[in-house]
Amino acid sequence: MPQVINSNILSLTTQRNLNRTQADLTTSITRLSSGLRVNSAKDDAAGLGISDRFSTQIRGLDQAVRNANDGVSFSQVAEGALSTISDALQRVRELAVQSINDTNSPQDRQSLNNEVQQLLSEVNRISNATQFNGQDILDGSLANLTFQIGANQNQTLSVTGVDARGQQLGARVVESGSITRTALDALIAADDVTVNGAAVDLSGLAAGDSVTDVISAINDVFQTSDVLAAAETTTTSGDLTYTSNAAAQTVSLNGVDINIGAGAAVDDVVASINSSSDATGVTASNNGGAIVLEADGRDIELVDGATNGGADVLGSDEDFFAGIVFSGDVGDAITLAGTFDNTAGTTGFATIDDTFADEVVNGVNVLTAANSTAALRTIDFALSQVSNLRSEFGAIQNRLESTISNLQIGSENFTAARSRIIDADFAQETARFTRAQILQQAGISQVAQANSLPQLVLGLLG
Repeated sequence: MPQVINSNILSLTTQRNLNRTQADLTTSITRLSSGLRVNSAKDDAAGLGISDRFSTQIRGLDQAVRNANDGVSFSQVAEGALSTISDALQRVRELAVQSINDTNSPQDRQSLNNEVQQLLSEVNRISNATQFNGQDILDGSLANLTFQIGANQNQTLSVTGVDARGQQLGARVVESGSITRTALDALIAADDVTVNGAAVDLSGLAAGDSVTDVISAINDVFQTSDVLAAAETTTTSGDLTYTSNAAAQTVSLNGVDINIGAGAAVDDVVASINSSSDATGVTASNNGGAIVLEADGRDIELVDGATNGGADVLGSDEDFFAGIVFSGDVGDAITLAGTFDNTAGTTGFATIDDTFADEVVNGVNVLTAANSTAALRTIDFALSQVSNLRSEFGAIQNRLESTISNLQIGSENFTAARSRIIDADFAQETARFTRAQILQQAGISQVAQANSLPQLVLGLLG
């Protein structure tokens, strides 16, 4: 190797290595002081881009958790108010049951009604005054609620708004008269019934099946029709034409023999039927010379001319079943088509479409026994409605809590993924720092040595 003075290649090489060591030391110090492996795009351009996308998801998920928690709080406020409304309606129902009893005088019923009206006013006040973050939440003003429960667009949960005012608590009701065996069998055989356009499948039923089987089939399409069916609480037979018999006669009502004297008048027959009401569950009344039979919700089985081979005195043998009550949301249409519309006779489904009405708690009073009895059904509809609303809010709370758990897990996993990209491994970086520090010290020493090497040439000049 030639001995030169102008170009100290060894010094240049040592300086280059020292600069590299200095850069490594600077990188290690930056990582150890910040805790991050990637402090700028030049450290890992691709890793920085990926980690920024992870940061977007993490921050979005964390905000979604807060959104979901707000949704839980909203649901708790609404459900708590509905619980208070339910308590008030339960008390109204209790007062209605009390008012039905004829031991109450008109003054007593007035006092009971005063409390009822105050309770209903409180139901309306709660519905109009319940707020969350300044928004009314039970008066129907919020048509639809949307909770953002994800980090990205369209990751939302929608909840239908609630209207718990007294004018909306209750049901739209359509009810038939009692149904004869003949009418019921015709209904089943036709199998052409639709409720709000939803076809009711009666193909699995046969003549002789009960009205409860038909009700079950109607309720099977509830998800499409939004209409529920139930049996009437009282069965009305319709008017039976009474034909006086010259000889004593016996008819059978629900398996109990009713003796009718020779030439008995209508009022005498009514009295005979009512004398056995405890056994039959059937009462009779005189409707302009015809007889109307009513039951306490059970079927009426009439066997006319049961003994003595006598002629029919009440028309013919017939079974009568409880009518069907159809109920939907207040104000919503209930459209029945098929045999519902064309069953002939004074019982069954004739002209049922013309008998609908909205039964709401704002119209409830207990001033008479009849009004109190009607109030029971309306309050039962309202309580069922409030119970369903509370169930919905409870289900929403459970869903949001599950969502929160899922979001937290997602945020945790994204954070771990981001950490593997941008966080510094302190054990590794400490080793690198120590190595760079030692190399820097050695490099500085070697630069000094390299810088002194040209002095050796002076020996050649002596």
